Amino acid sequence: MAGGVLSDISVLSLEQATTLPYLTWRLAQDGARVVRLEHPVYGDPNRHIGDNVVGEERMNSYFLAINSGKKAITLDLATQQGQEILEGLISRLSVDIFCTNQLPRNYPKLGVEYKMLRKMKDDIIWLGLTGFGPTSNEAAYDPILQARGGLMELTGERDGDPQVVGIPLADMGASEHGYGELMKALYKRAKTGSGSRIDISMFQSTVSWLTVPITLTTSFGKTISRRGNTHEFFAPVSVYSTKDGYVYLAVGNDRQWNTIASMPEFLHLAKKEYETNAGRIADVVSFNQEINEVTKTKTTREWIDIFRKATVPISKVTSVEEVTQDPFIKDILLHAKDSKTGMELTLSPPPFTTAYLESVNFTLSFPPRFGEHNEEIYGSILGYRQVQLKEFEERKII
Repeated sequence: MAGGVLSDISVLSLEQATTLPYLTWRLAQDGARVVRLEHPVYGDPNRHIGDNVVGEERMNSYFLAINSGKKAITLDLATQQGQEILEGLISRLSVDIFCTNQLPRNYPKLGVEYKMLRKMKDDIIWLGLTGFGPTSNEAAYDPILQARGGLMELTGERDGDPQVVGIPLADMGASEHGYGELMKALYKRAKTGSGSRIDISMFQSTVSWLTVPITLTTSFGKTISRRGNTHEFFAPVSVYSTKDGYVYLAVGNDRQWNTIASMPEFLHLAKKEYETNAGRIADVVSFNQEINEVTKTKTTREWIDIFRKATVPISKVTSVEEVTQDPFIKDILLHAKDSKTGMELTLSPPPFTTAYLESVNFTLSFPPRFGEHNEEIYGSILGYRQVQLKEFEERKII
C-alpha cells in the first residue's frame, strides 16, 4: 500500500450493480483496503452480466470492469449471527468507511443504519447511495434517472427521439459526488475526530449537472431540448463528414471563425452575416450543410493538421479501441492479472493518476471471486475456526 494517500483507510461496502462498486473502485485506486460485502446466496447481480470470460460462475465480463483492487466476502445480514459477525468486522477491520446502496427500508433489518454502526465505532463514516434519497424506497436504474433527470430530453437529434447517454452517467456521476463527500468527511474526522453520515441521492446528483439548462429555463423562460451534435449558442460546433470518417469541429469565438473563413476552402462562407456567432446560429442548418460539403473533400488527418495549425479545436470521432491508444491514455490504463487463470485485464484509466497507482505500476489485484476472502477475513482476522466457518456456510450465513 506504499504511496497510497488512503493506505490506512478500511472500507466495508455492502454493494451491488454499478454506482457504489465504481465509487469503491475509486477508493481502491487511492490505496484504500476495500472489502465488498454480498449476500451468500444472491450476491451482486452484475456478476452474471456479460460474457463468461473466466469460465467460472459469477465472474462475467461486466463485473470485471470496476471491481479490481478489492476483496470479497459473503454474509447474510438479515440473521442475528450475521449481524454479530458484522460487529466483529467493524471492530477487527477497524472500518473507517461503511457504504451501502440498499434501499433505506432495508437498513434496520440488516443492521446497517448509521446509528447502529456508530455504536460499534463512534467515528465511522457512513455513506448511503439511493435513487431518490433516504426518505424514498423507489428503486432506480441509470436510464430511469437519465429519463427523469432531464438527460434524455437533452440527448439526441433535434427532431428525433430522446436518447440515453452512451455511458451510465447517472450512476457514475453519483459515484463521483459520493467520492467528494467522503473526502470531506475524512477531512472533518481528521480535524474533529467525528464521524459522518452521508446520503447521496442519485437523482439529485443527476439533476445537478443541468446547470445552464435549468438557469435558462427557470430564470429566462427558454425552452432547452436536444439539438443533436450542434451547440445551442456556438457555431460551427458539430460533427462533419470527411473523405474517410468524421471530425468534430468546435469554434468558440468569432476570431476562430474568421481564421477559418480566411482559408481558401472556406472563402465562400466569409459573409458579413456570418461574422458574428449570433449570425451563424441564426442560419445554423444551412451553414453546417455548407461546411460539411467542404469537409468531405479532404481526409480526417488532413483537416486535423489544418485546423490544429490554425489553433482551432478539432478531433477525429474515435472508436473506443482508438481511445485506448491515445498517447495521453495508453500508459495510464489500469491492469489486473488473475493468478489462477493467467487472464490479463485492461481497465479504464483513473480520472487522476494517484501516487498509489504509480507505486503499483497501474496494476490492481484481479476482481475478487464470490466470497473469495471469507476464510482470510473470517478465519485469520476475526478468528473463527474452520469448523465454525463450515457451519456458517451450511446455514448460508456466509
